[in-house]
Amino acid sequence: MSGATHVTAPGPRLYDRAAELAAVARLTAPAGDGGVLFVTGGPGEGRSVLLARAADDFPGPAHRVAAPGHRAPWSGARTLFAALAPGAPEARRALRTARGEDGLAAAVSGLLGGLPVLVCLDDLHLWDAHSRAALAAAWRRDRAPGRPGPRWLVSAARHHRLPDVPGAETVRLGRLGPDGAQALLRDLCAPPPAPPVVRRLVEEAAGHPGVLVSAVRRLGTARLAGEAPLPEPPVDGAVLTEVYGGFLAHLPADARRLLTVVALAGRTEANRTEASRTEEGRTDAGRIGAGGREAARGLPGVAVDAVLGGARAAGVPVEPLDGLVADGLLCRADGLLRFEDPFLGRAVLVSAPASRHHGVRRAGAPRPVRTASALARGERHRADRLGPPAAVRALAPTARGRSHLVRGLAALAGGPVMDAHEALLRAAELLRDRAPAEASDARFLAMEAAWAGGDVAACLAALDCGGDAGGTERDFLDGLGAALTVRLGEARPALARVVARDGAEDDPRLLLRAGSAALVLGDTAAAARIHARALARARAEHRTALLPRVLEHLAYAELRAGRYSRAARTAREGLRAAEPVEQPNTAAHQHAVLALVASVTGDGPAVAEHAGLALGTARPHGLVQAATLAEWALARDELGRGLAAQAAARLVPLVRPGPRGGHFALRMLVVPCFVEAAVASGRTAEARSAAGEYAVWAAQGLDGPAPALLARCRALLAQGEEGEEGEEAAYWFGEAVRRHDGCGNDFERARTLLAYGTWLRRRRRPGAAREPLRDALVTFERAAADGWADHARSELRATGGAVGGTADRTAWGLLTPQQQRIARFAARGATNREIADRLALSPRTVDHHLRGVFARLGIRSRVELPGVAGPDPRAPGQDGGTEAKGLVSSRARRSAGSS
Repeated sequence: MSGATHVTAPGPRLYDRAAELAAVARLTAPAGDGGVLFVTGGPGEGRSVLLARAADDFPGPAHRVAAPGHRAPWSGARTLFAALAPGAPEARRALRTARGEDGLAAAVSGLLGGLPVLVCLDDLHLWDAHSRAALAAAWRRDRAPGRPGPRWLVSAARHHRLPDVPGAETVRLGRLGPDGAQALLRDLCAPPPAPPVVRRLVEEAAGHPGVLVSAVRRLGTARLAGEAPLPEPPVDGAVLTEVYGGFLAHLPADARRLLTVVALAGRTEANRTEASRTEEGRTDAGRIGAGGREAARGLPGVAVDAVLGGARAAGVPVEPLDGLVADGLLCRADGLLRFEDPFLGRAVLVSAPASRHHGVRRAGAPRPVRTASALARGERHRADRLGPPAAVRALAPTARGRSHLVRGLAALAGGPVMDAHEALLRAAELLRDRAPAEASDARFLAMEAAWAGGDVAACLAALDCGGDAGGTERDFLDGLGAALTVRLGEARPALARVVARDGAEDDPRLLLRAGSAALVLGDTAAAARIHARALARARAEHRTALLPRVLEHLAYAELRAGRYSRAARTAREGLRAAEPVEQPNTAAHQHAVLALVASVTGDGPAVAEHAGLALGTARPHGLVQAATLAEWALARDELGRGLAAQAAARLVPLVRPGPRGGHFALRMLVVPCFVEAAVASGRTAEARSAAGEYAVWAAQGLDGPAPALLARCRALLAQGEEGEEGEEAAYWFGEAVRRHDGCGNDFERARTLLAYGTWLRRRRRPGAAREPLRDALVTFERAAADGWADHARSELRATGGAVGGTADRTAWGLLTPQQQRIARFAARGATNREIADRLALSPRTVDHHLRGVFARLGIRSRVELPGVAGPDPRAPGQDGGTEAKGLVSSRARRSAGSS
């Protein structure tokens, strides 16, 4: 008897799932008012079957939504709304609502109308990040008591980190017991298989329902009836590929490669163990080879240092290791790594290409270690020589060092940066004598972590642990240490050698070091050029884990160089690169850069959005550098909107020295903005103190625009204490403009010109004010700095200068004759009282007419009137006429009366 067996679909019937069904019953109870139930499990353990059973049992409407076929922003939300909406137009409207302020909860409520609907979402781990975040926000929203709402049944892979939703319940699917597995097997096959076959299949499948179903599908009727032998092993590579292939395909490439290294190392260990048994005469034919029962249970544990060494030698990134352990795909205990799911390890071996097997073995798969029995025979059975050899004992510190390195990399990417600093510092100490290249990397990363955290002492500690370093690394350690301790004479030559040597290399790690040295020296052009080379090398080498860090360095270098559009473009690319590899700390730095660029362009909503996202990560993770940039961006936006007092209050902590202040490398860069806000809000003493400290720093030559900005600060401070002629302020404004011409930061030059033109206009020198204001306006318009351009345009209009045709000259003819007369007096500087005396009106009537004038002409204040007021038809010139003379006579009479 031959042929294929008839396999029936398991349908919604479940086995050994009483606790899970009870949780579903609580979610779908008629008395409930909605809720969220998460179901997690491994591949093939029945998550989808449980969702199908829940949808069938639910008495009301139920919607099952599978993961979208591709991961694009909002692709999951589109799939959800397509399932819930009656048509495509409604689905599109729901998506617009979900992406707006009301969020996904309002979109779902609009589609369902508050009905008690069961929504079953499958494979949440395959949904895009935007949709997952929107769903999590919707689930966290408070529901009105007693009001029925949607019930959410959500499945995800066991390794996926579920969102924190108050009141949500989580059930974790496990393996089947012997009775449940036998019941599933009986339902799968008609007729039922022979008892010996049942026992063997249940044993080989180890309670895994998906493996059991896939294995049975590959057996014919003769094998199930016991008339033909079962294949060895019954759970072969084809079975494991069917069950685990899709799961492995959706893992990040670096994680898959590292799992392959662990699996190959485990197989080498298994082969070595079998060889030792053969050598000792304990061969068991039933236990050797891939078809044996023991091999079917999974791969043995392997030493962490062996895995890390093999991975580095094969060029496989080790950064995903901590994440794989945290997610439960790998188990680490007693210095050994093993697969939590034995079938997963075997599936990794099957799915890895042959070239990967050969490459890892050739690059550094663990070498066989002599067994205790062989060592005893070779060393004349000396009992004191039965322990591990010296080579194995020497690997222990290396293993610990690499473990700390992996942990530090994970914390640097997405955790508290000072935790990363401690782990990386420990790694550098352990690896210093055993793996110098890795120790050098750990030192530089520890310094980066401390730098991001704004801790000078921690930076110096990372630099000091490289006492045995030489060459260019010695120059970097000495030069940066001297710079941090303000010994610039020693720092400059050492760091210049680093820029010259490492800046000519092709290794992205060395290029990052050279770029950092260039930034410390204030050579922003060289820093941007070197980091651009590092980016090109990282892309060419497909260094996906390193790419976000390189983009972060490049964005900051371009920001320091005043190339704001380039910085924004690089930061946006950095955000896209950081999301797939889950590096939220790097994303926070990029959001801070985008916030600062938005403050330049005057885009207030973008400043608030990016600064909020940056601070949301920077504060809990101790990213002082990113937090300082974000706060600076918010303050600059407030200053641009005329909120000087609010901006000064925000900037005070950033310019204050000490642990509670801003970042040590950014504090002086913030001072010019603080001085401007403090002078405008009356905090002159604080502004003068900050400017004095800034003068000392600017003399050190670490920032190109600093001399020009110092002159601008002195000009602003001189405004409050100047004489009638204002010689001091005029001198410093002139010096600021002159010094700006050589520093290359056009935006700061335009801000200086704006401040200079505003000062000249307020000194009643409109002719002299027009030229700097026009130059500032052109620069702001070229940089798309709309907010600052509006400010410059308003000031230029107040001087009577042309502003590119933006004023509506025809609106003047629509004013009444009385409004025109009042507007002309106001444009010449007359007060409401003076205008009222001249025209025999009350000051309140004059104020009422002026408000109408402002509304009709489209201006906001009387300072803009000189640019839009029409000529006086009764006057021969703009400065003459009977009305002007009458106004002067009125002032003279009042002055004589008061004397």
